[in-house]
Amino acid sequence: MDLKNHPCFNEGACSSFGRIHLPVASLCNVQCNFCNRKYDCVNESRPGVTSGVLSPWQAFSYLEDLLSERDNISVVGIAGPGDPFANPDETLKTLELVRRRYPEMMLCLATNGLNILPYVNDIVDLKVSHVSITVNAVDPVVGAGIYAWIRSGKRTMSPREGAEVLLENQVKAVSRLKGKGIIVKINSVVIPGINEMHIPEIAKRMGSMGADIFNCMPYAPSHGSMFERLGEPDAATIKNIREEAGRHIKQMHHCTRCRADAVGLLKEAPDPAVMDKLKRFAEMAPKILPFKKTNELLYVAVASMEGTMINQHLGEASKLFIYGIEGDRVCLFDIRQTPDPGNGDERWEELSRIMGDCRAIFVSGVGGRPRAILSRNGIEIYEMEGIIEEAVKAFFKGNSLNCFVKRRMTGCGDECSGNGMGCG
Repeated sequence: MDLKNHPCFNEGACSSFGRIHLPVASLCNVQCNFCNRKYDCVNESRPGVTSGVLSPWQAFSYLEDLLSERDNISVVGIAGPGDPFANPDETLKTLELVRRRYPEMMLCLATNGLNILPYVNDIVDLKVSHVSITVNAVDPVVGAGIYAWIRSGKRTMSPREGAEVLLENQVKAVSRLKGKGIIVKINSVVIPGINEMHIPEIAKRMGSMGADIFNCMPYAPSHGSMFERLGEPDAATIKNIREEAGRHIKQMHHCTRCRADAVGLLKEAPDPAVMDKLKRFAEMAPKILPFKKTNELLYVAVASMEGTMINQHLGEASKLFIYGIEGDRVCLFDIRQTPDPGNGDERWEELSRIMGDCRAIFVSGVGGRPRAILSRNGIEIYEMEGIIEEAVKAFFKGNSLNCFVKRRMTGCGDECSGNGMGCG
């Protein structure tokens, strides 16, 4: 394992050595105002974008296939499309499988740092050599303008309070990781008019803590995000910021804002053939999921925009998150694509077959026809809102769900189409 061959941490290696990002972390515990984690967009190359989400065993099989074709991969990483430690079980299982099969492969992680602390010893045991932490502010007032909400443990916090907790955990994480001998890169997204004048202060703080390298990452406009109308900072602005930040810490100059499913050299464009391969492996879930399938109705399906809250109309959901219980823990077992709109009742019959091992579906809204068809096929429909983990736990424990039931019903009827996308 030659640590100098990491293409992101060593510019001299980026033309010879490549990386593979395994997109196993679907959930995120921070909602940034600049981020829209849109899957399967071939024209976008930025964090949060992927052609599919894999289970650990899918990711391992996909990696083996890629490595059989490529001999220039020096590092395997997990960088989303959510946060690795909003999905610690999936993240650690994936790294364990890779480390066992490829003992000389460098492993790395990219995280917001909110929930990494409980897993630092696991990271060390797995010989993860490099960790990137995204720090967009070292002043909670600035951070409050960057985040919509932050969820720590079971608490979803306001932007200001959340920014304080996030920063506290990030500082502790950098200190702990450096104490364990792990190479740390700090990513800071340069957001015009929000934190661009604050970046040198972040660099100064992180440099004083011993971080190894600092990446001023230009904000990329993301359609559907709160900041979608902001323009990308120009090259001269980034150059000036890097020069000032460089007084405090070594700068990275060759970042390409990698996708969560990036493969190959940093400067290689996304390969449609690799994207298609990833999709094929993502569809293999029933065969290689590491959870035993039975005839019991073990799971609950949830319509969610980000995998944290129950907040999506069934007709508009392109995917459903499949949850169950292991011991006392709520676990994400799968993510399943829903049938495309436009086939009338057949869409809901097909969904019933796809969700055949689910006892219920939690949604923020549903039309009359899908409700009738799914119910006829033995799947209960709950119109709810709230935090997924709490609702799933209450459901499996047999507790009342009254606190999650929506108080203002949308009046969905047979012709309902939600916000125009969906029940047909």
